[in-house]
Amino acid sequence: MRKAAAYLDSASSEPLHPAARETLLAAYDRGYADPRRLHGPGRDARLLLDNARAVVAECLEVRPDEVTFTASGTEAVHRGLLGLRRVGPVAYAAVEHSSVVHAATWAGDAVEIPVDRLGRVDASAVPADVGVVAVQSANHEVGTLQPVADLDRDAPLFVDACASMGRLPLPHGWDALAGSAHKWGGPAGVGVLVVRKGARWVNPFPGDDRIDERSSGFENVPAALAAAAALRAVVEERAEVGARQRALVDRIRRAAAEIPDVEVVGDPVERLPHLVTFSCLYVDGEALVTELDRRGYGVASGSACTASTLTPSRVLEAMGVLTHGNVRVSLTRDTSEADVDGLLTELPGVVREIRARVGL
Repeated sequence: MRKAAAYLDSASSEPLHPAARETLLAAYDRGYADPRRLHGPGRDARLLLDNARAVVAECLEVRPDEVTFTASGTEAVHRGLLGLRRVGPVAYAAVEHSSVVHAATWAGDAVEIPVDRLGRVDASAVPADVGVVAVQSANHEVGTLQPVADLDRDAPLFVDACASMGRLPLPHGWDALAGSAHKWGGPAGVGVLVVRKGARWVNPFPGDDRIDERSSGFENVPAALAAAAALRAVVEERAEVGARQRALVDRIRRAAAEIPDVEVVGDPVERLPHLVTFSCLYVDGEALVTELDRRGYGVASGSACTASTLTPSRVLEAMGVLTHGNVRVSLTRDTSEADVDGLLTELPGVVREIRARVGL
């Protein structure tokens, strides 16, 4: 299978950061043992794990003992959200990631908090008498930032920060939050769960003999260390990278809006710096993704019907915006102006070609 000339789907997974690659290879020589054992290799592994936790805590401006590594971002979401829940339903924003929605509905009663056309929740619309509130830091499909610090609530707050962790500082006011290393250029299979000191969090799943009740099973020590190294590098370079990405995304937003019957969605200002989504009327999303891929541009479609669900994007439906022909473009740290130039050169013709197939 040929590799896309320009990979523009970092919101699904960012390519491995060079800092992570170097650290991962070195850590395999020392981080293979069980960090709970008292022999030399075990102590080496524990030292690496503690170092990874300290680096992540420094980058996120939290305490090291608030950080736990999990097997994925999804596991961090499930443990963080369900561990905070008390008596009452789970209230979640209508544009939350499916991992949050599945956890909320699995727990029993769930209440959906509506959003506006930009995908933002009304900070005063959180229902009363709920067991926990779940609101993401930034939307994974359209990039809109949520007013987490302004939420009017009495219940504990869980934040899915997978889309923004490393790219932006964390919001304030949460009790637990989750991140996913492959979203910022770390290796896949590493999640980060952060539970505030003093938060009333209880393990919602069967425990084991691990010291940290928020974890389950044997941590992947080399991958955790590599994730920490990537996070540190991303945080150090995010001012420069974020500014460059924001300028490129502004170009894409303007160019997409000039194509007839195309709607650019999400907040134009209060958003993730690297992501833009637009919807094309009279165009099938999967066809658009396929045609752009044939031309060397790897993008995603949040509204493409799938064989398993046959439904458009739940996020875009909740926002009340156009769901047809949806494309999400998310830049990597290495995306160049030439990559964006090429995409914008191809995009209008691809849209016209697909519309012509159906007689438009």
